[in-house]
Amino acid sequence: MYDDDDLAEIREAHEEWAEETRDPVVDRFGERKDRFATVSNLEIDDIYTPEDVADLDYTEDLGFPGEKPYTRGVYPTMYRGRTWTMRQFAGFGTAEETNERFHYLIENGQTGLSTAFDMPSLMGKDSDDPLSDGEVGKEGVAVDTLRDMEVLFDGIDIGEVTTSFTINPSAPVVYAMYVALADERGVPRDQIGGTFQNDMLKEFIAQKEWVIPPEPSLDLVTDTVEFAAEETPRIRPISISGYHIREAGSTAVQELAFTLADGFAYVEAAVERGLDVDEFAPQLSFFFNSHNSIFEEVAKFRAARRIYARVMEEWYDAEDEKSKQLKFHTQTAGQSLTAQQPLNNIVRVTIQALAGVMGGTQSLHTNSFDEALALPSEEAVRVALRTQQIIAEESGAADSIDPLAGSFMVESLTDEVEEKAMAYIEEIREMGDGSVRDGVLRGIDEGYFHREIQDASYEYQSRVEEEEEVVVGVNKYEMDEDTTLELLHVSDEVQERQLSRLEEVKAERDDDAVEAALAELERAVDDGENVMPVLVDAVKAYATMGEIMQLFESKYGSYQEKIGLA
Repeated sequence: MYDDDDLAEIREAHEEWAEETRDPVVDRFGERKDRFATVSNLEIDDIYTPEDVADLDYTEDLGFPGEKPYTRGVYPTMYRGRTWTMRQFAGFGTAEETNERFHYLIENGQTGLSTAFDMPSLMGKDSDDPLSDGEVGKEGVAVDTLRDMEVLFDGIDIGEVTTSFTINPSAPVVYAMYVALADERGVPRDQIGGTFQNDMLKEFIAQKEWVIPPEPSLDLVTDTVEFAAEETPRIRPISISGYHIREAGSTAVQELAFTLADGFAYVEAAVERGLDVDEFAPQLSFFFNSHNSIFEEVAKFRAARRIYARVMEEWYDAEDEKSKQLKFHTQTAGQSLTAQQPLNNIVRVTIQALAGVMGGTQSLHTNSFDEALALPSEEAVRVALRTQQIIAEESGAADSIDPLAGSFMVESLTDEVEEKAMAYIEEIREMGDGSVRDGVLRGIDEGYFHREIQDASYEYQSRVEEEEEVVVGVNKYEMDEDTTLELLHVSDEVQERQLSRLEEVKAERDDDAVEAALAELERAVDDGENVMPVLVDAVKAYATMGEIMQLFESKYGSYQEKIGLA
């Protein structure tokens, strides 16, 4: 962008400024810190100049929105056409209570639903399982059978509203229930839209919710990818999730690299299944964290799009431009929220949400200020949603596409994040002898990802404890305070009501039909068929979550037992 003479002149002026203008002030007054760095510990220079982006090729590295390499956004008009989808997590207690919260959010302007499930549902256990006792409905909604799904979406047009489902080991079952619900209501399958997290690789890397081992888990995910491509084109069957990798303590670079590596592993698994990359890749989606270092986060999102576009074309022969467009959901950083001075979290979330918007996210979830203490209250959820609406309607941040493009700092950080993330991805690929899929599976088995994240987490916490990293209200600006808030409480009666509905469903259903459906599912597993079509039939017969997941566990084995936790 600058010729050699320009750069030489700028370099000389920079050195002159540093020596004559900056250094005398630093020598006399010093600076606030000995070293300035992002949350991920990338060093930040005092100023950035064209020297830092001397190798930037506008056409190859930036381009225009809606065109390769998509650094500046995947759509030509971005938020000038329509704003991002505003999602808030909802899910607690019974399906009736969550349905009520869904309606509340829609009435307050939310444009997409996002469903949280309780721990038994996440782990594929029925509410009447002994291990579920005390956990039913506590951190999300309990879903045992199709009946719960019917109640959950009562009065909601699933052909119009898109829904995100945060569920992983048992995601194929919930996906089958949603398809069955559409069939029941007469909504064509090609009209239902939404996203299933369904990212099992990141579970083994970071979040650690699993039932069966990694390889059969990957096969089940591939079943959903294949089924979605054929039956539900508006459903995104996987939300390849860096969010939990970051929450586990990774750096921004590790979050990006490990997430993209997981994504490429899913691509390779689907291609190995016989699918053409352009059949399914447009339905893949990603899910990133947005933390406090606003420029690092913007750089991460921009680098993500650029890496994805290039790799999908060069490594996997994608031809459809939609296959090269990385589309993603963003959630603000739960790990950054503090129980101390909880109202400070509103400011943190605003900064993080702004980074997501300026980084070009397709949908956004803003955490509630009380989430370090309990499930969010209605007031806290409303403030979180209003934060997005103020950014969209009042801040001007959504009025120009990629507004930080051309910033010497942001472009330099984008290049740095891209380079470091690609180094990780290449390392993982080498671990798999040229296969990212095999490299990821090997990395899981050998603890590679755990070690990398653990080291990064330890390094960050050390900086917090040494006050190199300031957390306002925790290690600086502390105060004696009463942090009592009006918190959401899930009554113990929730479990009783859920058990009563489950018992009622079991009493009313046709046991012979359930037995036949489960036998057909077992045959499909044994024959290596895609299990999704028979899963839909099984949930229509009101087979329970636990019955289905127990069948998978009996066929594939328990990962808990494999690693000695059972």
